[in-house]
Amino acid sequence: MKSEVGDVEYRTWLQQIVPGPVDGDEVTLLLPTRFLRDWVRSQYGDRLSTLWNQEIPTIRRVELQVMRPGDVPRPAVAGPVTEPTPFPTTSPPPRPPERAQDRHGDARSDLAAPLDPRFTFDTFIVGKPNEFAYACARRVAEKPSSAGFNPLFLYGGVGLGKTHLMHAIGAELMRGGQISVAYMSAEKFMYRFIAAIRSQSTVEFKDQLRSVDVLMIDDLQFLIGKDNTQEEFFHTFNALVDAGRQIIVSADKSPSDLSGLEDRLRTRLGCGMVADIHATTFELRISILEAKAAASGVTIPAKVLEFLAHKITTNVRELEGALNRLVAHANLFGRPITLESTQEVLHDILKAHDRRVTIEEIQRKVAEHWNIRLTDMSSARRARAVARPRQVAMYLAKQLTSRSLPEIGRKFGNRDHTTVMHAVSRITELMERDTAFAEDVELMRRMLES
Repeated sequence: MKSEVGDVEYRTWLQQIVPGPVDGDEVTLLLPTRFLRDWVRSQYGDRLSTLWNQEIPTIRRVELQVMRPGDVPRPAVAGPVTEPTPFPTTSPPPRPPERAQDRHGDARSDLAAPLDPRFTFDTFIVGKPNEFAYACARRVAEKPSSAGFNPLFLYGGVGLGKTHLMHAIGAELMRGGQISVAYMSAEKFMYRFIAAIRSQSTVEFKDQLRSVDVLMIDDLQFLIGKDNTQEEFFHTFNALVDAGRQIIVSADKSPSDLSGLEDRLRTRLGCGMVADIHATTFELRISILEAKAAASGVTIPAKVLEFLAHKITTNVRELEGALNRLVAHANLFGRPITLESTQEVLHDILKAHDRRVTIEEIQRKVAEHWNIRLTDMSSARRARAVARPRQVAMYLAKQLTSRSLPEIGRKFGNRDHTTVMHAVSRITELMERDTAFAEDVELMRRMLES
């Protein structure tokens, strides 16, 4: 499961699992706390049962229990882990030979990781930063090995959707049941290659990889500095492309920027279609949050979605994780989601910390939010569309800075301190009368404070 969920999730939830006894068709797994047991049961219970049944067909059910004082965890193992035989069996069931993903898209093989059914083209939110990569992925899914699209190289920062697109391509290709697909991380490719060398089964390893119709390698940057594994991947790459098979690769940088890869490999990777996924825009983040919120079944105020979209700007995965935590908190405690509860529940993600807010920053944020020019903050214009945001900026400057009223007035076009006093009084009055307006001002305050 470590290869499926990733190192961080594995260490957080799964690493502390200890095998317990087997009783007939049931295996017991032990965890140190009730909370950990309940979480693993709800999030991974079905998958654990499936995997145990694949390893030992007589096992039909996995029971998760809290560890008792007499249960001693196995010591951590340093270095390569050998496959243990945890339970004595009178007649161990024969295991099928290791193979690539079969023609029906069954991801049970040890060679390829399973595709996540959540990651499809339908659930991928398209915007300007990712529309080109999305179009290229669609093209490959419809017509693999097309001229100019082999290999397809997707690159971009962490959590922007590269893995999602790769899983979506795989799911689409396997829908007809006629195309074999092998998806794995570059890390897993290396580990499988090393294992094949140790077990003297490199020929079988090569034959398995080169028999698939589509090979997808995620996070290729992991191979930087691994010369022997790069060599094997290069030959596998050439064999598949020469045979008219499709290669799809992802990395955090473009081929030309992946210093540490062999020149010949970088050249081959760049000879097909290279598509980048840019950092998300505010509009795209809002679209992603709205789609996830609609699917959650929990009412999430628009102001909360705007707040998250403003605060979490670099990683879509973290953005979705923050929303999932809010939804879980609302479901567990039956409380409505508000700006206040959002900041409380997500305090570690938001990394809220005390800092000195400047009047210039307040003016810039307020101008962006109300879509006026920054120069309007100090201009003589009195139109309501300009005057009201200017008053909000004065109000926030009084609330969030230690500047005196005359100092604040000077920053707003050398206005008198009585003008600032009037603005503060007026905004306070409007916030008491107009709930929507109060939420707008509160949103600005929280964004500036965090």
